[in-house]
Amino acid sequence: MTATALAPAKINLTLHVTGRRADGYHLLDSIVAFASVGDRLTVGPGDRLTVTGPFAQGVPTDDRNLVRRALAMAGTPRSVELEKILPHPGGIGGGSSDAAVALRLAGASLALDDLLGLGADMPVCALGRAARVRGIGGQVDALDLPQLHAVLVHPGLSLPTPDVFRALDRADNAGHEDIPPGGSASNWLDWLADQRNDLEAPAMTLAPDLADVLTQIARTDASIVRMSGSGATCFGLYPRAEDAADAAEGLQRPGWWVRSCTLG
Repeated sequence: MTATALAPAKINLTLHVTGRRADGYHLLDSIVAFASVGDRLTVGPGDRLTVTGPFAQGVPTDDRNLVRRALAMAGTPRSVELEKILPHPGGIGGGSSDAAVALRLAGASLALDDLLGLGADMPVCALGRAARVRGIGGQVDALDLPQLHAVLVHPGLSLPTPDVFRALDRADNAGHEDIPPGGSASNWLDWLADQRNDLEAPAMTLAPDLADVLTQIARTDASIVRMSGSGATCFGLYPRAEDAADAAEGLQRPGWWVRSCTLG
């Protein structure tokens, strides 16, 4: 029997870096949402990984791949057909989301420590819904987030996560306070506008062209413009789906991956 599912893009609506442990791991306080766009996985009997799609190039199909590692760790090897639709590296958790969905389709799960051993994004991707994520990724609290309308833009830049963290000036920033317990999209947009991604500035020192990406999104009258994760995917949030669709059409550039979507 085979099963197919979307492995959604993980978007860091906020990312506050609040500390650094003695072992070098950074502490985060982040609001995460999942998009209506993502990779597509089909899982069935066997033990083989096949990768297709527009971003298949460079994705390993051996035991370096997070999907295979997660299934092996759970003791549930499967054959997986992965259609790689999300750009990578992109700061949108593509590999972690792929692995989490593969586990779900295989009817398997992993303990928190095992998930963290595969990556900081794995616990929230295993939850698979909007959440506040703290610490090194292991403290995940589900959120009642309303549907938000967004445009995702990846400008074809490569930003390795370790390099971005190394370029960070300070790691003792303030975390979140007074998170909305629920409410309308407009209330959330107002609150999110006062938050930040502390990795934006270091990312732009490594890839100055990111500033132009954010500027171009801002010109579409987005309510909020921000980078996701460690980049290079940036996003804009809009009051209506029509606004996001119009913005996506206007943001098309050679070499840019642009998609309108919903977040929730």
